[in-house]
Amino acid sequence: MKIAILGATSQIAQDLILSFSKNQNYGFLLFGRNIELLEKWINSENLSKKYQVKEYSEFDNHQKYDVIINFVGIGDPAKAQKIGSDIFKITEQYDDMALEYLKQNKEAKYIFLSSGAVYGGNYQEPVNKDTVATVDINNLKSTDWYTLAKLYAEAKHRALPDLSVVDIRVFNYFSHKQNMDARFLITDIVRAIKNKEVFKTSADNIVRDFITPPDFCNLIQAIIDFKHTNTALDCYTKSPVSKFDLLSEFESKFGLKYEIDENISIINATGVKLNYYSTNDIAKNIGYKPKKTSLDGITHSYGYWACSQ
Repeated sequence: MKIAILGATSQIAQDLILSFSKNQNYGFLLFGRNIELLEKWINSENLSKKYQVKEYSEFDNHQKYDVIINFVGIGDPAKAQKIGSDIFKITEQYDDMALEYLKQNKEAKYIFLSSGAVYGGNYQEPVNKDTVATVDINNLKSTDWYTLAKLYAEAKHRALPDLSVVDIRVFNYFSHKQNMDARFLITDIVRAIKNKEVFKTSADNIVRDFITPPDFCNLIQAIIDFKHTNTALDCYTKSPVSKFDLLSEFESKFGLKYEIDENISIINATGVKLNYYSTNDIAKNIGYKPKKTSLDGITHSYGYWACSQ
């Protein structure tokens, strides 16, 4: 099976490639803008004889791809704020590339990395299968650009029901290989432990559901194995975790020190979300069954990271 990866320099893409390299004999073609960086990565992982690195200009509708997985996008809130409205152009450019391929090769499958941000709203409660997306159309803000770019892409996919397109809405993701300088709750915690600093946080007991590489790989595999379909799926684990349960676990297991500070500034590229996760578990209908809770996944991943330092 040949799988084309768009946005192969992203950490979530590389984690998936590494997961599959251990268990599946898939032929990956890795597309990215920074070819030098990609080649350096596959060499460091001893994958240069197994997978091919390609420029986007080499993506060809006449080549054989069984699956296209599109990871192009912004995975860091600080970067999302910086890129601003360009997210529309970036999202559409590579999405259209994949869709044009499917129109000429309808036997292929396309997996698009979307986001839980498509629901909009303030996430006072977790979303579910009946949640209606919310966009304050008369008061749009820069924090809405990412949401709207993903929402537009998903709408375009549903308008092509004859094509096999699955949108995966990622809410929270953590990997022991990701950039710990990125601005997320969990990476801020990791840096505090590493630098022996006190982690300062607000009193809000937010709840998150962090999927980690093993369960993300399980979800992708389920989609690959399932029949052709056109739908959107929310990422989820066996159970989410609250911020203070997470902090308590890291305090007892890894020596984290933290304190509540009402005056701290938090980066929210897609808006403040108290319960940023989903109880919409329809992915079970395609055979997905998570193996870890959010807390288990995080502590295991952190353990791997700590051992590598």
